[in-house]
Amino acid sequence: MSGLEVAFWGNAIVAVMTAAAVVLHRNAVVCALALVLHLCSIAVFFLLLDAGFLFAVQIILYAGAIMVLFLFVIMLLDPHGESVAARAGKAQVGMAVAGSAVLLLGVARILPSFDPAMEVPVPEGFGGVAGVGELLFTEYLFPFEVASILLLVAMIGAMYMGKRELDR
Repeated sequence: MSGLEVAFWGNAIVAVMTAAAVVLHRNAVVCALALVLHLCSIAVFFLLLDAGFLFAVQIILYAGAIMVLFLFVIMLLDPHGESVAARAGKAQVGMAVAGSAVLLLGVARILPSFDPAMEVPVPEGFGGVAGVGELLFTEYLFPFEVASILLLVAMIGAMYMGKRELDR
């Protein structure tokens, strides 16, 4: 086993465990912090693929900025944790265990047919600024514009609702 394989499998274990903590833990703050660790482990996958730009974007944007907003909303809506204790019930734990079992069975079915000698080549410029920009503004231009319009409408709606609350 090479060093990259050890890094991949170690990071995969961390990614699965932090994802399970997000789903199964009762405390919302702990769930958010586990999600930060999970997003960082996803960033490590990008680093293992030599996609340095995507690694940096994942850390700065998702694990940084977005999670700060998540924690802010969690603290704003539930500062003392009154409703946290009843959050994860037996149905949620059962569904998480069943989903994990299905995922593990799928991986167990695929792994015996995996041939490490058969490598799939990574396209030139994968994960770099030029490659991401070219795809974003050619092939994925319409979804990019739709997402930006949705975010703009959500931001205007949040400002309107916040102003209405201040006027009361």
